[in-house]
Order: sequence, then structure tokens, then C-alpha cells
Amino acid sequence: MSTRRSIPVRIGGQEYRIRSDAEPGTVERAAALVDETMARLRSRTGSVDSMDVAVLAALNLANQLVALRDELRAIPPAVDPERVEALVALLESAVAVPASTPH
Repeated sequence: MSTRRSIPVRIGGQEYRIRSDAEPGTVERAAALVDETMARLRSRTGSVDSMDVAVLAALNLANQLVALRDELRAIPPAVDPERVEALVALLESAVAVPASTPH
């Protein structure tokens, strides 16, 4: 059973305590990504309104997530090893030469 803990992170110069059962490093990397995205957008847009920057960052990150999900859906599903074994057995039985053939 996982344990929820409070993980301190800093975004936009402000500290937040995130309650999560995820590993602290995972939460910290996510917070760093949000912070970097907000800083990049703030410098590009010149906006000082934190709400505007936060919404743009959320939209930017959501767009990346949607694109990755679309890419994953385009990848064929993993091969099922049991099905491969069954197909190999079927193929072998179809081409098997009997041990003794009457002449």
C-alpha cells in the first residue's frame, strides 16, 4: 500500500506542498517541468500575470500530452508471445513431415 506524503516543490518562485503517493523525484520533476514551461512562456510573451502564464503553460503541456497519446495510439500493440507460440505450433504442424512415410 502506498503512503501519501507532502512533497515541497517550487514553481514560479512560490513553494507548494503537493500531497501524493508518487515518488518525490517524480513530483519534483513534474514541478520543474511546469516551472520551466512557465518561465519560457513568461519570457516569450512578456506577461507578468501569473494566471495567464499558468493557463498558457497548462495548455502547452496538455498539447504535448495529447500529441504523445496520439503517437502511442498509432503504434501497433505489442505482440502477444502466447499467440506467436500458437501460430508457430500451427505452422510447424502444417509443414511437418511424418517420421516414416510408406513407399
